[in-house]
Amino acid sequence: MIPVEIANVAVLDKRFIIFLKSEEDERVLPIFIDEQQAQSVIVQINHVDIPRPLTHDLFKTVLDTLDCKVTRIEVSDVREDTFYARLVVESQGTSFDFDARPSDAICMALRFGAPMYVDEKVMDKAGIIMEKAPQADDEIPLVVAQPEESSLDALKRKLETAVKEERYEEAARLRDEIEKNSKTN
Repeated sequence: MIPVEIANVAVLDKRFIIFLKSEEDERVLPIFIDEQQAQSVIVQINHVDIPRPLTHDLFKTVLDTLDCKVTRIEVSDVREDTFYARLVVESQGTSFDFDARPSDAICMALRFGAPMYVDEKVMDKAGIIMEKAPQADDEIPLVVAQPEESSLDALKRKLETAVKEERYEEAARLRDEIEKNSKTN
């Protein structure tokens, strides 16, 4: 599992997207989320006081009352452009693992101060490299995504990077995956 943090929440074509930045390398995982989850994330990140609890605030209150806490979340899979996550909750020394939408899991992790992780295979499949936009010192950091590329092109780009950085085991794995994908297309 790769530890991640929120790099940015942005609007793209009237849709919200959250960027989870790897703490181990330059990859970022972009995940589209709905407006409610985006609001819940932004409220929490910016420490905004709201008069009534949002759904995630209510759920945290319930878990707190039941002496439960979120210990971590994991973006565990991506299938047919849909991301899957696990919400790991602990109560009285017992750990429970729940299926969750990544956006809900992220909202809960923020409220509990829990670490967030992305499975390596998910980052390999859907991660991108971000470029920082030029900014003044007092501006909020913004990021600009690379243009969308095919999964085969992304694999080839990752292979080039692995070879340049002399990560030969990863390069061999990527080469094999490119060959496999080339045969199926």
